[in-house]
Amino acid sequence: MWNRFAMPKIKLGIIGTGFIAKGLAGVVRRSSDFEVSAVLTRRVVTELDGFLDKELTSSLDEFLGRCEIVVECSGDTLHATTVIDRALKAQLPVVTMNSEWHVTVGSYFRNKGLVTEAEGDQAGCLAALHEEAVVMGFRPRAYINVKGFLNHTPTREEMEFYAGKQGISLDQVTSFTDGTKVQIEQAHVANGLGCAIARTGLIGPTVETVKDSVAILAAAAEEMDSPIADYVLTRDAPGAVYIIARHDEEQIGALNYMKMGEGPYYVIKKPYHLCHLEMIKTLRRVVSDSTALLDNGDIPTVSVAAIAKRELLPGAKIARGVGSFDVRGECVRIAESEGHLPVGLIQQAVIKRRVAAGDFLTLDDVELPDTLALSAWRAIERRVMEHSTLQPDDSSVAALSAAITQSR
Repeated sequence: MWNRFAMPKIKLGIIGTGFIAKGLAGVVRRSSDFEVSAVLTRRVVTELDGFLDKELTSSLDEFLGRCEIVVECSGDTLHATTVIDRALKAQLPVVTMNSEWHVTVGSYFRNKGLVTEAEGDQAGCLAALHEEAVVMGFRPRAYINVKGFLNHTPTREEMEFYAGKQGISLDQVTSFTDGTKVQIEQAHVANGLGCAIARTGLIGPTVETVKDSVAILAAAAEEMDSPIADYVLTRDAPGAVYIIARHDEEQIGALNYMKMGEGPYYVIKKPYHLCHLEMIKTLRRVVSDSTALLDNGDIPTVSVAAIAKRELLPGAKIARGVGSFDVRGECVRIAESEGHLPVGLIQQAVIKRRVAAGDFLTLDDVELPDTLALSAWRAIERRVMEHSTLQPDDSSVAALSAAITQSR
């Protein structure tokens, strides 16, 4: 590893040149303790802005030789798998903003070196909020991601309009809109913080205010006899994440006095997630403590499976699963879904047999490139199936699910 005090600034290597990478580079350049030493890109260098020519390289060997910490934020699971594998073999710590990678293959790399998701995106912010809540004696029952809008099948025209308006990629805005991104984030939270999901696809109640969600989601956690990861649809708290938690009875009076409500459930909310602006907190954590904020656990319980948005016929090609107009992703319990196709693995995939709209895809439905990511996922699934103890079947919460559906 590196000696923190042997140089004035720590050399930071960034993988990717998109919105997050560009924003992080700006933050790092204004910091007193880090410098951008290398940026790994697969794009044509002359077409990039926001980076210095001396920072950019397309050589992974050169990139790894020029940095002391690696930040992966490419948004590409297969590419991230290759470069993180090499970084860990070079004994470099890795900080990510890529829950998609963690949920798909992160557990395979957990004991191969230091890899952590950063604070800034919803999963990392919930992990940081968890640490804060537990220190104060709260017992989390639900970890919630706030979403303001959802459309499982947006049109390309709609998504191109919003991608241009918001200055982010078409893949990103599509995955945000069709719900794939929130499913990935909450699967990451479930695996990393050791909680459950109430059902396939999560509950995702539509509520007027965050407060209105507490009874619904707390009841689901109690029914599961486990903390859960989920989301809500509401206009009440854009950009927020929150935890529903309990505390000791002796603190009820004090918490009420401190404007937390009458209990027994309390909402601990962070009203924002600021992406690249917050990542430097995790970078400093890695330097000072060499500890992970959030990974995907040794034996994950939740994956994000691909569902067909439309009928898929043999020979059809899917360039990318996350942000696709062909498929989207939903949380599933791995132990109950052997052979499912993780949406994060879909890249240059070819459909082998007909899949009806609304059906989950299996690994047997597609031909995938032979990659390290595919091998890693197969190893993870084998490990899960060998160690699994099934959570209660969806039928055990059927009455609760029906009540929630009626409340939407």
